[in-house]
Amino acid sequence: MGATSFKTLDDLDATGKKVLLRADLNVPVRNAQITDATRILRLLPTIQELAQKGAKVIVVSHFDRPKGKPVPEMSLGPIADALGDALGRPVTFVDDCIGPKAQQAVNAMQDGDVVVLENTRFYPGEEQNDPALAKEFASLADYYVNDAFSAAHRAHASTEGVARLLPSFAGRLMETELNALNIALENPARPVGAIVGGAKISTKLDLIGNLLAKVDMLIIGGAMANTFLAAQGVNVGRSLQEADMHDTARDILAKAKEKGCEIVLPVDAVTATDFRADVPTRTVPVTAIPDDAMMLDVGPETVTLIEQKIATLKTLVWNGPLGAFEITPFDAATNAVARDVARLTDSGALKSIAGGGDTVSALRHAGVEKHISYISSAGGAFLEWMEGKTLPGIMALENIFERALPI
Repeated sequence: MGATSFKTLDDLDATGKKVLLRADLNVPVRNAQITDATRILRLLPTIQELAQKGAKVIVVSHFDRPKGKPVPEMSLGPIADALGDALGRPVTFVDDCIGPKAQQAVNAMQDGDVVVLENTRFYPGEEQNDPALAKEFASLADYYVNDAFSAAHRAHASTEGVARLLPSFAGRLMETELNALNIALENPARPVGAIVGGAKISTKLDLIGNLLAKVDMLIIGGAMANTFLAAQGVNVGRSLQEADMHDTARDILAKAKEKGCEIVLPVDAVTATDFRADVPTRTVPVTAIPDDAMMLDVGPETVTLIEQKIATLKTLVWNGPLGAFEITPFDAATNAVARDVARLTDSGALKSIAGGGDTVSALRHAGVEKHISYISSAGGAFLEWMEGKTLPGIMALENIFERALPI
């Protein structure tokens, strides 16, 4: 989707209008406490702007996986309280997302009010994209604003169905995400490269296939690098790898050469015989990994190589850590490269876009979260976009925008 193919809040006169805002309030909760409020905080600009313009803001979202029935511990009530605290203003919670309760609450709203409706997944029609449920959502509002890129890969009633029934717009977070992704792969400053990590090639075949056609350089880390090395005859000892994917790995290397995409693989490895914190390690060339050892991080020579390669780029997309960063000392390479990417980004030499749960955690762990051009808060949606797949929630907005909006 190009930067000009969707309408934003700039195109919406929301004064006195009822606006159904699809948010992503599916925040992590442990022992009844929100452990990461990033998604709430990123939603604030859209809600604040709509409220300040005099809209009646009706927030809908899913939370967890209640499987189409009410589950008290999956209620959005506590999340609505947290949203109100973050906004610094009262937020009304309604324990239903359609029907008389929701309608009465909406009818009672004043300009600038914010209401949060109950978990949309309490109804089976949400995940089934039931037209009747979408019509119920649409009946609450004059306009629809989607600010939940992280749910855009789902064709659900509140993300895709309702967008076909109301004049629809992208919220500020959605706008920022789409513009960042456009910069990353659709219209990047070249040369453009990607770092792809993770455990298995088999889970990222679509991703790698799409990237080969779009980037000039592909840096492969994580356990999937072991499979590429083993496919070329390197003994990787007891390292995690996929023996049944060797032919696939060789095919990827051949296609990369054909398309002029440089593949960068580790040249040295940090190894250990046991996977635990602060275990004794040995750093060896990848051609000298002991039979009884596992490669758990890339080594310092690889870090230097990656840094040299990144220095030649103008755009970098990052999905997946270089090693088992959750355990010390196997976070060293990811930390070092992350800090170098942050330095280049801060200097203006590099546009850096990152996404995926492990990637976000790794960049936060490295202390560079605020020094990356853009970090996507989406998980599955970011990955599917990188795979070149159509996201139903985005396509619905794009289709709506091709039609004339009512005055």
